[in-house]
Formats: sequence, C-alpha cells, structure tokens
Amino acid sequence: MININNILRCFPINMCRQIDDFIISNNININLLEEIRIRVNRPILLKIGHLEMKIEYTISSEEILEIVQKICDNSIYSFQNEICNGYITMQGGHRVGITGNAIMKDGKVGNINYISSLNFRIAKQVLGCSNKILRYILNKDENNIYTTLIVSPPGVGKTTLLRDIIRNLSNGIEQIGFNGINVGVVDERGEIAAMYRGVPQNDIGVRTDVIDNVSKALGLNMLIRSMAPKVVVADEIGNEKEIEAIMYGICSGIKGIFTAHGASIEDIKLNPTINKLIENYCFERIIFLSDKQEKCGIEKVYGLNKEEKIYILM
Repeated sequence: MININNILRCFPINMCRQIDDFIISNNININLLEEIRIRVNRPILLKIGHLEMKIEYTISSEEILEIVQKICDNSIYSFQNEICNGYITMQGGHRVGITGNAIMKDGKVGNINYISSLNFRIAKQVLGCSNKILRYILNKDENNIYTTLIVSPPGVGKTTLLRDIIRNLSNGIEQIGFNGINVGVVDERGEIAAMYRGVPQNDIGVRTDVIDNVSKALGLNMLIRSMAPKVVVADEIGNEKEIEAIMYGICSGIKGIFTAHGASIEDIKLNPTINKLIENYCFERIIFLSDKQEKCGIEKVYGLNKEEKIYILM
C-alpha cells in the first residue's frame, strides 16, 4: 500500500480536498497512482497506470510557491542544490520534478525561479522483481556477481529492477546460500535510494553504502577508495569519465552493475564510451529488458568473454 500523505500535506487545503474527493468518487486504486502533475493555470493531472485523469482545479502561481515551500520545510535554500538539478526528494522517497525560469551561472543552472510545473512521482518499490534476473547475475561459486550491464528503452523499469537487485545482494539470499555482500551505490539523481536527510527512503539492504548528489565518475572513485565495496552500482552510464572510473574499479578487482538506454546490442555499440567497456571485456553479462512484457521482463541475455566474445545465454 503506497502512502501519499507526505505529498498531500504539501498541498493547499482546497486542492487536497479536490484530489481526495476525486479519488474516492472515481473509485481509484491508490496503489496504481504514479504521478501527480501540477502546472500554473492548468488542471491537475493524475497518471494511474496507463491512464491519465484530469481534475478541474486550476493552480495559481502563488499555490505553486506555497507547495514548494512546504516540500522544503520552509527552507528552500537548503534544497537549492537539488532544485538546480530539477528535482527534490521528499520523505517517503517521492520525487518532485521542477521546471520554471532557469537562472544560469558559469554555464550551469544557479537557480530556478518563477516555478511553473511540478511533477510528483510516487515512490514504489517492487520487492522481488529482480528474482528472475538474479540467476544470470550471481556467481554463487565465488559469492559474488558477474559485472553486468542492464539495457532497455526509457520507462521499462531499469531503476526499479536495479533497486531490488541491490537489496538482494546486500541482504543475501538464504534460500540459495548467497551471503550478503558490501554494495556501493552512486545515486547521482537520488532515484535509487531516495536519500532524505541522509536516510534511504527505499529498502536497499543492510550492507549498502550510498553517495548521492555527486557525479557518477567522482562517486565511484570515492566509494572504491573509501568503502571497500565488493560491488559498485550506477544508473545510466555513458560518458568518458564514468567509463574511466568503471575501468579503474574493475582493475581493482571490484564487480559492478550498471544500466544504459538502448534496445539492442547494436544500439549500445554505437555509444563509443560503452563500446570501449565491451571491447575490453569489462562486462561479463549484458541483459536487455523487454518493453513488450510486464515491467522488468527479460528479453535477451548475453555473456562476454575473450574466447567466445559475445554469446547468447538466453
């Protein structure tokens, strides 16, 4: 059962009543709620599964500002870093996307004012969604994993899957005799652990260390040097510095699980930085998720080694 009370408490009373009444009168299953979108001078939109439903309540710019202040506990300055990255992570792991007038400073966003849109993305964990994929990732003989790249188009469930993989590796899986291992997570945009004041809002296991609000390249190097992880994890890799950090970790004897966008082996080979990792046999598994099945469904699994290069496992 999802809990959206942390979101509703940030809304003006009249708006909150409108949403409550709409959910009740339309007999909406709250567990299917994925997004609440709010735009200045526009109605409220709810995303419920594959449906989008409209609430005829027009939001003013003053109400938007009131909502942002409540999200930030009346201290917008303390959330400035996140706001400049276009989001705020709330208690409970919910993430609020923010758009408005971006103020640039030294080539970077220094602030966002005249906020015009908020997208509340409802935090959900799908415990057990990684159970099927783990058989291809775990190296039970060594109580470790195969360094793995998980690939899919956007919206198929990579991050949800990654979160559950981390939880399983960190806690261990008693039924198959896999002991928990130390996992280091670079959560650049706060989507995996959803840290709120230093506390993960998602269940990511008992042996997991998280560094967030930092670039993946810097975060990977920091974790490798300071926390002695057996496995490092990062979402949506792709640039040159990230690839250098991954290669540094692998050369240090550390395994990794990473994700990237794509639909085929040809797609990811077109990315010269990711292809560099493939050509150097840094990955031992490449797993493609299906966008035609349920979220987190597996479409194809490849193995990589120097003898056979890329071969099909499933």
